[in-house]
Amino acid sequence: MTIDNIIRQYDFNLLYAKNLVADLSEDQMTMVPSKGFENHAAWTIGHLVTGSAMIAEDLGAPFEIPGNWGDLFLRRGPGDPRKPDPDLSKYPSKDVLVQELEKQHNKVKKYLIKIEKTQLDKPLKWRFNDHMPTLLDVVVFMCVNHEAMHLGQLAGWRRALGMPSALAVI
Repeated sequence: MTIDNIIRQYDFNLLYAKNLVADLSEDQMTMVPSKGFENHAAWTIGHLVTGSAMIAEDLGAPFEIPGNWGDLFLRRGPGDPRKPDPDLSKYPSKDVLVQELEKQHNKVKKYLIKIEKTQLDKPLKWRFNDHMPTLLDVVVFMCVNHEAMHLGQLAGWRRALGMPSALAVI
């Protein structure tokens, strides 16, 4: 997989994320349609922002996210006690979330384009180190797999709300 392949997938994920929330009202952004769908749209988009900020940092950029977004959106797996809150007032607007996701995506792409190939082969310590030990492994996971996993959850969340497929309009 080349950097160009990763960037194309990452761009597609951003397009899909935008489509998944495009027809949602602000009130719908934090709805929880039923048990098992607690990762609502506001949390999911914000969480992807923090994931992109983390991979940008791994690529050499400063870690930068707005205000209290770390408290709202950073979550490191199923054992993390922080959960999405259905209180809409705690979250940025849909437009702000989507704009920040696009900003973080652009930052990651900028650093990916200029990174030396040898840097991508360097070992990187993290929780899935046994499965994905290099920076390239982490980049592929975060830019492709992690985003697709959460966007798939968001697609299911939409369906639980009775909404149509967002993939059909791409």
